Amino acid sequence: MRLLRRMRADGVRVQSCVTSPPYFGLRIYLPPGHPRKHLEIGAQGTPEQYIRRLVQVFRAVRDLLADDGTLWIVIGDSYAARRSDQAASTRGNTKHGSVRAAVGAIRPHPDVKAKDLLGIPWTLAFALRRDGWYLRQSIIWHKPNVMPESVTDRCTRSHEHVFLLSKQARYYFDHEAIREPSVAPRGPGNLNPVRRPPYERSSGSIRAGLHKIGARPLRNKRDVWTVATKAFKGGHFAVFPDRLIVPCVLAGTRIGDTVLDPFMGSGTTAAVALRLQRHFVGCELNRSFIDQQRLH
Repeated sequence: MRLLRRMRADGVRVQSCVTSPPYFGLRIYLPPGHPRKHLEIGAQGTPEQYIRRLVQVFRAVRDLLADDGTLWIVIGDSYAARRSDQAASTRGNTKHGSVRAAVGAIRPHPDVKAKDLLGIPWTLAFALRRDGWYLRQSIIWHKPNVMPESVTDRCTRSHEHVFLLSKQARYYFDHEAIREPSVAPRGPGNLNPVRRPPYERSSGSIRAGLHKIGARPLRNKRDVWTVATKAFKGGHFAVFPDRLIVPCVLAGTRIGDTVLDPFMGSGTTAAVALRLQRHFVGCELNRSFIDQQRLH
């Protein structure tokens, strides 16, 4: 957060923040004894500590955001597990240091049992709303090629949340830039039942307009986005695909605007923003990820 505060002192202003914070209890990126270990997010002992920390970070983000700016957060959920399970999940050393899957292990908690789904995404969303953000939408990221899970007492998870929040009630959002092809069913006589303003027959009856199918019409983008995950060659285990970020940048910014990502990771948001002729600023705690960032 010190870097975010320094940006504010230097007069940095951004139109949109598109980011994905480290998920609670799923990855430990910095090894024990690392000088920045105390700054790591995701390894907190309780969900409340994790949420409180993120609220502080996004409060600093809000100070950098234009009055009509938006915040887009990609966030997944976690399951509670015994700490003994956490210890058994070490992945071992990589060239980027020891990266451990923490599988949601938490300290003893009065409201959470082992195997409970923690509800992290909505807990974060409601906490940000209480802190003054406008909670505008929950978008479902549907992952059609999700990795299998070795579970037999529940379904395999295949989605995450993308939350859209704004600084004020009225904000910049270019819905035309992200319209999608309509998939409305065809009507009788090869007519497309896309609604037009109703018109009146000479008899006085009213019916909705139908038009012949020509070019495929567009519609307002829906709130379930089917985007396949992509492999990434590097030590970062939580890389989101470009196609997930493109609509956020297109809808939330104009050409020449500045996009912020305070959790840069492999640099997906930066790469997308620059490709779409936006400017970019960001932060990353783990120096090894900076070497992997996709900015060239």
